[in-house]
Amino acid sequence: MTKHIILWTLKETLSAEEKVSVKAAIKEGLEGLAGQIPGLVDIHVQIDCLPTSTADLMLDSTFTDAQALKGYSVHPAHVAVADGKVRPYTQIRSCLDFEV
Repeated sequence: MTKHIILWTLKETLSAEEKVSVKAAIKEGLEGLAGQIPGLVDIHVQIDCLPTSTADLMLDSTFTDAQALKGYSVHPAHVAVADGKVRPYTQIRSCLDFEV
């Protein structure tokens, strides 16, 4: 199994209300990919962070293997969510991929 963890920080220009809306849309879009992408075992987006956090939201996803993760990265459904709901609103992206 391959884990794919992403931490995002939203753009500072977004208001508090916009950040709430954007985080909900990212969660809905990414979690909506479940069952659509070969090799995607589990996907969860955490949007309720404690005040001590230095990121705004986290993607925690699991794939059958590294090849499935590669397929996910270019899958049209994922690209649509990333381009439409994630990239326009995020300022910082940190990624950690590892085998479990």
